[in-house]
Amino acid sequence: QVQLVESGGGLVQAGGSLRLSCVASGRTFGMSVMGWFRQAPGKEREFVAALSWSGGSLSYADSVKGRFTISRDNAKNTGYLQMNSLKSEDTAVYYCAVRRSGLLSRYADAYDYWGQGTQVTVSS
Repeated sequence: QVQLVESGGGLVQAGGSLRLSCVASGRTFGMSVMGWFRQAPGKEREFVAALSWSGGSLSYADSVKGRFTISRDNAKNTGYLQMNSLKSEDTAVYYCAVRRSGLLSRYADAYDYWGQGTQVTVSS
């Protein structure tokens, strides 16, 4: 089992920045991919970004490309999502997720473990 705890969400004005963190604990040696997803009220959960835990493969949703940066610190078992130039449409609950094996995926069903989510609210 892998436990994930997100933090760093909050209220920010449009154009501002936030950095989300996701700390993994438990059987962390089994992690292959870390992903970030978000879910806005009344909408389905959508892919934001993903990063391979051991290498440099990464992927971004078109809506965040150039504004968000995903990274990880293996020594701390922590993943990050740096969010710049935030827009009101970025408002959502953000979740980190871990896939135990396999390649990067944009599909939520591919991930095995999920955090509880952290709220990001961008005011216009």
